Amino acid sequence: MRHPRGLQVAENKADANAALDALIKADEAKRAKAKKAGEKAGTAQPNASAQDGASKAPAGVHADSSGQMFLMGAAAEASKGKEAPIPAVDEETLSLYPTAAQCGECHKQIYDEWSSSQHAYASISPMFHKFEQKFQDLTQGTVGTFCVRCHQQVGTQLGESRETPLWARSPISREGVTCITCHRVSEHYGKVNGERRVVPGKIYEPVYGSGEKSVIKDVLANKDTYSVKTSTDGRGNDIHKGMITNDQITKSEFCVSCHQVAVNLGIKLEIVWDQYRDSPARKANVTCQDCHMGKVPGKPEGYATAPSAVVGGKDVNPGRKHANHRFMGPGYSIAHPGIFPHNTKAQAYSIQDWLQFDWRAGWGTTAFEDKVADKKLKVDFPKRWADALDREDARQIIDENLKKLDERDELRKQVMENSSHIDGPHIQGTPAVGSDLTFSYKIKNTNTGHNLPSGSLGAQPQLWVNVALVDPDGQNVWESGYIDSNGDIADLHSLDVAAGRIKTDQQLVHFQTKFLTTNVKGTEREMYLPVNFDVDPLPHLRPPQIPTTVLNHPPLVRMENRSLAPLGEKQAKYVVPGNLITKPGKYSLAFRMRSRAEPIYFMRFVGSTKEMEQSMNERIMNFHAFAVDVDVKQ
Repeated sequence: MRHPRGLQVAENKADANAALDALIKADEAKRAKAKKAGEKAGTAQPNASAQDGASKAPAGVHADSSGQMFLMGAAAEASKGKEAPIPAVDEETLSLYPTAAQCGECHKQIYDEWSSSQHAYASISPMFHKFEQKFQDLTQGTVGTFCVRCHQQVGTQLGESRETPLWARSPISREGVTCITCHRVSEHYGKVNGERRVVPGKIYEPVYGSGEKSVIKDVLANKDTYSVKTSTDGRGNDIHKGMITNDQITKSEFCVSCHQVAVNLGIKLEIVWDQYRDSPARKANVTCQDCHMGKVPGKPEGYATAPSAVVGGKDVNPGRKHANHRFMGPGYSIAHPGIFPHNTKAQAYSIQDWLQFDWRAGWGTTAFEDKVADKKLKVDFPKRWADALDREDARQIIDENLKKLDERDELRKQVMENSSHIDGPHIQGTPAVGSDLTFSYKIKNTNTGHNLPSGSLGAQPQLWVNVALVDPDGQNVWESGYIDSNGDIADLHSLDVAAGRIKTDQQLVHFQTKFLTTNVKGTEREMYLPVNFDVDPLPHLRPPQIPTTVLNHPPLVRMENRSLAPLGEKQAKYVVPGNLITKPGKYSLAFRMRSRAEPIYFMRFVGSTKEMEQSMNERIMNFHAFAVDVDVKQ
């Protein structure tokens, strides 16, 4: 099987470093100017607001042995010893919000599954923080805690400021959508547009769950046998005193409050519930949990079984229905692998420490450390990583986490392949030298629950078709769905297309939904965010003059939806010009679907780093990849 050979992502380190140098100098100039203005006005400078520390990096950026610069690491190092930019949360208050790591003492399998999930990634994601900060800047801070109240719900409830960097947040806040985000919720919130409340309580307080075949009473009746305790007195594992049934936790409605979210002007950024409530899945009583927490990724084919917990070395309730807490979906991480997935071993090091650990350069590997020991490689290590044994210990954690990320990639692929079907190619006529080759594929969304793709709309996610024709000599003579030097598809947002370096992909087939915005002058244009820019240098949101319900869509901003509805189909049609088919023989027509969480042009719009872009491109998912032979006659 041959696969299409797309344009490779190129990165010139000298150019990248020069660009980063320019960014640093520009930021320093901005801070100096702002500081001067603040002193003149008699006001204090605010703390740095970049969640990941990348967009406002300080001077003295650390470079690794290959010359790569790490802005995040420099920002973290500079923040050491400084007072956190949020009011301190005392330990007694924090004890009312147990962490996933604490729950994992008994629920190890569930913790391991959750640790690499997108729920666990919600607070860590550097892309989320860049996006959220950009949105705050564009709207002059009027969005408030709108985004973080889902991504860092407990931290928001604790009163942490939305711009607080990860290393200054509480451990429970860094866990994002953690155990208690669902299992300490006592109300049926429904469509509250991204906000609900966790019931505070120490780890000993009851949790909320399905109540299915719960045997917690048996454990509590035999505390000595299981070596558990329900208070600070005594010895044994800390456990909760009971289970309170919340019947909604097994229903799709439980997911709505964060996965059906409207933003300004009535635009729905998260639209899964609208798609699901009118879907064949809902009519058949298939829930979100059935596909995303079942035993087969993306298919409602039942649940695996497993003990609900392992307490004191003993399985509790073996054979119970097990809901997979990986929450299988197409998303993936671009964070430093020492920080994500969550790993209790990794907590021995601080966020600042990890951001200075150059895992890409091979720190801690045998090959790298041998070169350093033999003085064949000279590296100016940060003080924290000066000891080779520390680097080797950290590398073991990195390797564990990378393995988990690779496992998640396989689950991502299963979800997408289980939710779609490709039929084709259907070739018209007899292929011949000098004649146009016309063919098509039928792409079907076999998912009965929601569109393909779904989730956050607008700039992300991307799903597109990559198809290529390879001649008898192995040369790629034609391709659609190719990417530019940055990794973007060749549409109107490609920087290479705009610069004239490559041609627009006129036959591109993609399923990316985008916003259309209107300015004071001109026509509608595609935009990454539902924010309309004006001739005024400050963009602003224009409120509707008449009710949205009358117009049927918000004025001046609307969505151009290209996703496939449940069980929907699309015919992808292609024509290879005859002048490209110059010789007879056996050609290879290669096909693959490609999925990416964010386009690179959008990442640059929000101020991402080169490291973030590289990680985003490295884990582009290819699925339904196959090739067929095409005999071309003279």
